[in-house]
Amino acid sequence: MPIAVRSIRTEWEGALATGSGVFAGGSSGALDGLPVTWAARTEQPGGKTSPEELAAAAHSSCFSMAFALRLGEHDVTPQHISVEATVTFDAVDGVPTITTSALKVRARIEGLDDDRFARIVDEAAELCPVSRLFAGARITVDAALEPAA
Repeated sequence: MPIAVRSIRTEWEGALATGSGVFAGGSSGALDGLPVTWAARTEQPGGKTSPEELAAAAHSSCFSMAFALRLGEHDVTPQHISVEATVTFDAVDGVPTITTSALKVRARIEGLDDDRFARIVDEAAELCPVSRLFAGARITVDAALEPAA
């Protein structure tokens, strides 16, 4: 039995360049009504989203959870974790492709040295299910332990 199953539907109208879509029927309802367009994907968002932004949200939140889990398994409690994901959409051999997801991790964690921090970041990178989903993309992680406030 799966841990979780989530779904959402996109209702699209019109041609790619001039049409638009809206999310509906999401498992949580949180994304219902959110608009998506080709222009938001390839030009300026203009208040609309794109698959790449949603992929970045999935990756940053997943990595945050994996990192928090691994820290807890090492009996470490973070004061603050910030994970930014930047997903790149590019042409590969003329085919539109999501090519990279770059994670920028910043954390305030008292009593943790840089070496142990780096090891736990690596463990989280191996654990994150969205990282494994993106296995064909180049994923980078820039992680830094921040000094206590």
